[in-house]
Amino acid sequence: MHSMLSRSLSYSTKNLSENRSVLIVGAGVAGPVLAYFLHRFGVRPVVVERAPQLRTAGQTIDVRGAGREVLRRMGIDRIIRENHTQEEGVAIVDSAGRTRAAFGVESFGGQGFVADIEILRSELVRILYEHSRNHTEYIFGDHPSSINDRGDHVQVTFASGNVREFDLVIGADGMQSKTRRLVFGNNTSIHHLNVYTAYFTIPYSQSDGRWARWYNAPKERTVLIRPDNQGTTRAVLLFRTSQRGYEDLDVDMQKELLRNVFADAGFETPRVLSGMKNANDFYFDAIAAIKMDRWSEGRVVLVGDAGYSSGVSGRGTTLAFIGAYILAGEIGCHQDHTKAFIQYETLMRPYVTAAQKITPGSIRVALPKTRTAIALRNTVLSFAARPAVTGFITKLTKSKTAEKVTFPDYETILAQQ
Repeated sequence: MHSMLSRSLSYSTKNLSENRSVLIVGAGVAGPVLAYFLHRFGVRPVVVERAPQLRTAGQTIDVRGAGREVLRRMGIDRIIRENHTQEEGVAIVDSAGRTRAAFGVESFGGQGFVADIEILRSELVRILYEHSRNHTEYIFGDHPSSINDRGDHVQVTFASGNVREFDLVIGADGMQSKTRRLVFGNNTSIHHLNVYTAYFTIPYSQSDGRWARWYNAPKERTVLIRPDNQGTTRAVLLFRTSQRGYEDLDVDMQKELLRNVFADAGFETPRVLSGMKNANDFYFDAIAAIKMDRWSEGRVVLVGDAGYSSGVSGRGTTLAFIGAYILAGEIGCHQDHTKAFIQYETLMRPYVTAAQKITPGSIRVALPKTRTAIALRNTVLSFAARPAVTGFITKLTKSKTAEKVTFPDYETILAQQ
């Protein structure tokens, strides 16, 4: 396998008639994956990140289905497993902290509420950066202030005043993508789900153990506490409201909002709110899905949350991996960027459509409104958590939900060109 990849790399570089340059905006998840594969396919990547250094904020995430095949093709699947959080599962608890239902990492074949591979976003970003930085120009503390497609190239003016030219520009700068706003304007369908989330790190407590604990309070509020592998605990707060604009408040006002919303929530919420006060990695945002008719305009294209944030499905990281791999591969295989972008959208659209589907009532199940609804939901989950039931559900749904790896093997394609 390794010898085949080495041969294809040499072929891919020879087959390109020019050393094209691509600007990637954003050094989160999709950006470094793109950089790695673009270099591998003979294209010169440049990554610009608005933050002065890698963003280390973020919670526990997972990569599922076809995304794991991308990890394998990058050669980092073993490293990811070595750095997983060691979380053993998730327990649904009541206000007294008593477990009402529990799902171990092995439940549903390791693809249930908690996957068998969970990793901190900071660890994942660090691994991706280290895996791509030797062949990529990284620019921190800067961002595009204007993007001008000149037809045969793209002229980018940066906030620092620097002006550079690239063959292509790729927006990988998240749901609030400035690249998308600069190029597509308001031609974006943002599907608000009326749910806000905040996450941050708090001190570890012996009560945290090795299991995540999911607690629901009435009035559509959720507290999630997840121990990590660094001696601390990650806290997540979610609440539902029809009010808009909270994401635009400053951090102090957002924290005050959360203190008011969760003041009487119960469970270990006082501890979480106390830890939030001094958290230096606090993050707050609305949960929404980005739905666009197209992801490209001229020589500019979007990938990951910038073009297709998946909302509540929890598959954003997986989509970022798949999208980055396919986009890099199509750019490597086509000198004509128009053909590359069309093929990228054709191959990627089914993954995005599936990830953005919301099961009717799923938000109500995750954020019940009343104590009665919470108790009923927990009773159902208690039944579903029985080994015989999880095993039956796994067999019943495996063929329907498995993401078959259908995207191309670009190393082989380039070797044959």
